Amino acid sequence: MAKVLVFCEYNDGKVKNGTLELLSAAQSSGADVTALVLGSTAESVVEQLGHYGAKNVYLCSSADLDSYNPELYTEVTCSALNKAQVDIVLASSSQMGRDLFARVGARLNTGIVSDCTELSLQGDSVKVRKPLYSGKCSAEAEFLNSPTKIVLMRQNQLPIGTPDASASVEVHNLEAPKAATHTTIKEVVRGAMKRLDLTEANIIISGGRGMKDADGFKILEEAADVLGASVGASRAVVDSGWVPHSMQVGQTGKTVAPTLYIACGISGAIQHLAGMSGSKVIVAINKDPEAPIFQKATYGIVGDVFEVLPKLTEELKSVLQ
Repeated sequence: MAKVLVFCEYNDGKVKNGTLELLSAAQSSGADVTALVLGSTAESVVEQLGHYGAKNVYLCSSADLDSYNPELYTEVTCSALNKAQVDIVLASSSQMGRDLFARVGARLNTGIVSDCTELSLQGDSVKVRKPLYSGKCSAEAEFLNSPTKIVLMRQNQLPIGTPDASASVEVHNLEAPKAATHTTIKEVVRGAMKRLDLTEANIIISGGRGMKDADGFKILEEAADVLGASVGASRAVVDSGWVPHSMQVGQTGKTVAPTLYIACGISGAIQHLAGMSGSKVIVAINKDPEAPIFQKATYGIVGDVFEVLPKLTEELKSVLQ
């Protein structure tokens, strides 16, 4: 039986969906599942980790881990892996996950594949698939001669299993890390977010240059309120200063895979497509019938977004409310 460790990402006492997907995948494979969770409120999610398949949880509740510090996180994660002696490590291919496990992989001299969209676990062997060249093609990869295998998965690629409320979990406390010598977190500035993070959202409505200016995003916000969606943007919009970088979808922004992605006034640069091509249903609204986004779209509407979207929003209101 393979031993699998899942790195837990959580927020406000709730485990993120990407972590739940990985726990479910590990459990369904028949593996012995362990989880690692860090931060002063880590104990609040231990029970939830157990419900989704973790038999053991390694926990470090140091307040020094409340904000991501690469030195401290690397130290604690490597310590947990040395104690747990697992065959496979699964984590979300988030910004933190990619930074942290690149460091962990280098320190432990292990194989690592990131940004994966498919995962197959059979015993202690792992096969994954990941996109290449901005999504133009994909490659299947497996590990050779690596005692520990690290896989970073995109979110919304795997099903979440049914929780077992009767499941129990054994907790292993880890020592607090030593003080960081090269990295100090001086201040954490959090934006006023009233919507789900793009990587967690089930529905995303994004705008591009076709929105004309920052005020144009108001109609996206109105549609998002009706749909319960999050609002994203293309790089061109972010570079113009219309919206913050936290809203950017694409190769240099966030990679998303919602159930529904609505692209408004986005032509479809390959860098943007690379960040949202995993969406299950893509609806494109653009007045240029030759826009590349239509080649990727499940449904396309050729028209002025300022005429089409308000009408669509009103229709959705009548249906949903």
